[in-house]
Amino acid sequence: MRAVQAVEFGGPEVLTVREVPEPVAGAGEVVVDVAAADVMFLDTRLRSGWGGEFFKLATPYVPGGAVAGVVSAVGAGVDPSWVGRRVTTSTAASKIGGGQPIGGYAEKALAKAESLTAVPDRLSLPQAVALAHDGKMALAVLDRAAIRPGEWVLITAAGGGLGTLLIQLAHAAGAHVIAAARGRTKLALAERLGADAVVDYSEPGWSAEARAATGGAGANIVLDGAGGVLGEAALDAAADNSRFLGYGASAGEFAALDTAAASARGITVYALFDITDASTDWAALTERSLAEAAAGRLEVVVGQTFPLDDAESAHAAIESRSAVGRTLLTVGSAV
Repeated sequence: MRAVQAVEFGGPEVLTVREVPEPVAGAGEVVVDVAAADVMFLDTRLRSGWGGEFFKLATPYVPGGAVAGVVSAVGAGVDPSWVGRRVTTSTAASKIGGGQPIGGYAEKALAKAESLTAVPDRLSLPQAVALAHDGKMALAVLDRAAIRPGEWVLITAAGGGLGTLLIQLAHAAGAHVIAAARGRTKLALAERLGADAVVDYSEPGWSAEARAATGGAGANIVLDGAGGVLGEAALDAAADNSRFLGYGASAGEFAALDTAAASARGITVYALFDITDASTDWAALTERSLAEAAAGRLEVVVGQTFPLDDAESAHAAIESRSAVGRTLLTVGSAV
């Protein structure tokens, strides 16, 4: 089968399509004929060689943490009725062809049966995989934020896959939404999805502009998907006695907040592991997000898709900050 391999650590150009052996389902596993694969910011970081102390990767390897497609084979102990069903799933940590790890950037992928989620008939496979990571995380953030009608909510990284979902969810909860993103295209999208105000955080003074949008009082809730210095600046736009939820690092790292100063202002800070813990029912959150999208209550923004042969351009788009919404690779029949 054809798969994209990172043949060495480096820039997007190290991604190369090669012929590799097909995966074989072991006990508790399935093989998925891939229609679409999710492309994450994390994928670009790992390809560059970042995170070696956390992720034990050796080149060559096939990137990709989530796919959608059709189950074509099952291993021992797996219900055979999964064969032929449309699913979305995280990929299994599998190795083939001499020990290279294989992910979702391939014509076939391996997954644990327990990670499968059936895709509703009214949802396409690209839409489903676009929700594979962002859908469940958006709902986890929403549940922890406990938004009340009339509250001001500032969302950073609002033009990305997760941010576009959170704009809609906060708006539906009755909040006044301030979307912070980079560039007119992303800000226009945020407005269309329900943001009451938008600020460009590539411009100086953006956090003061965000605070001014609330009438000067500040945001009751900050949902920070950007992290880094952007997340730190977002704290300046938060009201006293507000909630700050930091779950993202699209700026490169999680925000390094002055928690003592935040506490002095009565701001409750939730880090990623405060938002989710061992009790989080990820399967239920995934099903809930797919159901919301299938019912038309949640728009899935797939901003750009690339064929398997052009994974390099997908990574380049994410790294250039030009990607809007979710970025996908289309592999097989995307239905």
